[in-house]
Amino acid sequence: MKATLVREFGAGFVTEDVQLSAPTGREVLVDVKASGLCHTDLTASRNDIGYEPPMLLGHEVAGVVSAIGPEVTEFAIGDHVVGCLVQSCGHCEACLTGRTFQCLHPEQTLRVATDAPRITDAAGRTVTQAFGLGGFAQQALIHENQLVKVSDAIPFPQAALLGCGVVTGAGAVINTANTKPGDAVVIIGAGGVGLNAINGAVTAGATTIIAVDVADDKLAKARRFGATHTVNSTKVDAVAEVLAITGIGADSAFDFVGLPAVTASGLEMIRPGGGLYLIGILDPTATLPLLTIGLIGSQKRIEGVYMGSTTPKHDIPLYADLYLQGRFNLDDLMSRQIALDGVDAGYEMLKDPDVTRVVITSGLS
Repeated sequence: MKATLVREFGAGFVTEDVQLSAPTGREVLVDVKASGLCHTDLTASRNDIGYEPPMLLGHEVAGVVSAIGPEVTEFAIGDHVVGCLVQSCGHCEACLTGRTFQCLHPEQTLRVATDAPRITDAAGRTVTQAFGLGGFAQQALIHENQLVKVSDAIPFPQAALLGCGVVTGAGAVINTANTKPGDAVVIIGAGGVGLNAINGAVTAGATTIIAVDVADDKLAKARRFGATHTVNSTKVDAVAEVLAITGIGADSAFDFVGLPAVTASGLEMIRPGGGLYLIGILDPTATLPLLTIGLIGSQKRIEGVYMGSTTPKHDIPLYADLYLQGRFNLDDLMSRQIALDGVDAGYEMLKDPDVTRVVITSGLS
């Protein structure tokens, strides 16, 4: 099959022929129909985060099941599926108590070192399958615990987004923060994941949804997704604006930016007893000074969020159904569709603040 690989850190993406093994055990072979470009993959292509080149990235995957391993029980040939990078064994304490996103043995979704590799290049060298998915390819071999069946009615490009950007943004609001009807929330950063947080806030019934960003185009799009108020932090004091809108501060603030100054301002935007949720990745060398006494007195909390505290088998079909009912906006996330050999160009497109999501939809067959 054709796959777009990373041969060296920082050297970009190259499309070439690779060999994919037949499914064994609980593996499912998926004909990829759409694969989204996420900044996490770009980061992995440039930095050593645990995956060694040559590597196959792409973790927003949608497609059709074309073959199954002998132990697969959940899927049949022809099923429409979405991949998710939440890797769960299904039987550890975390999985059994509904916290698959905190699985203690995610490696059990992969082959062991003594098995033949899932993917090899033309020279027979093992290709690293990042996150257990590898969606920048014509086919993907994925453990059934990382796949979710969805309705045939949802288009593949929109379905692909469900596996990461949607569950990360909406899940942070719905699952992690447990947003309730009547709540006031602040979404800091109105990019693709932030827009899904707005989707989540609308779904949860929040009555005040404030989007904060530095780009007016993004804020205009945030209003289309359901933001009740927008704040351009380059033009006004964002903290003062949020406090003026809410009166006492928001119930929750969600930081999708990951800069210390932004995080600190998010803490000031929430009411006593409110929560600040960190989704954007901070620079590992960055420091965030905290006034402990102030936190104790105000009873504010800060929480890191991974993948929107998502249970994929439950949450992804839910968002898909809401989309089909016209209650969850996925269409306006779609900005560009590209070919399999256009990943480098696709990431250049994402530098445009008007571009929300880029999805591979051609060159896959």
